[in-house]
Amino acid sequence: MSAIKRVSWVEGTSKPRASYSNLTRAGDFVFLAGQVAMDPETGEVPKALEVQLRLIFENMRKLLESEGGSIMNIVKTTAFLADTSYHENYDVIYRSYFKGGYPARSTVQAKLMHPDFKVEIEAIAYVPQKSSQP
Repeated sequence: MSAIKRVSWVEGTSKPRASYSNLTRAGDFVFLAGQVAMDPETGEVPKALEVQLRLIFENMRKLLESEGGSIMNIVKTTAFLADTSYHENYDVIYRSYFKGGYPARSTVQAKLMHPDFKVEIEAIAYVPQKSSQP
């Protein structure tokens, strides 16, 4: 396996406020840390669940694109919902991002680290590295 690459921040995403990397690449796998909805410019947390979800998925998209992948490279997600009543709306938005098949998925209810966070999603993606040979 090649070296492990840790990236704490990618342009257009919110900067971590704790000690973690937003993504870690280990060979052909990219691990996305739990993404929460924080506006990358203001640091504010949107109140609406739908806005939080779209911001999270857009952050995931940007992180994966920075490694040469896309949302469709995700093989597994784990979602943490602050309230089980969010599940139906979460599922509708989730399905809109995955055309042509869904990743393996776990969804659990959890008390999140900030009272305004309604959801946090982490992911594992398979993004083959570009070969250095012709």
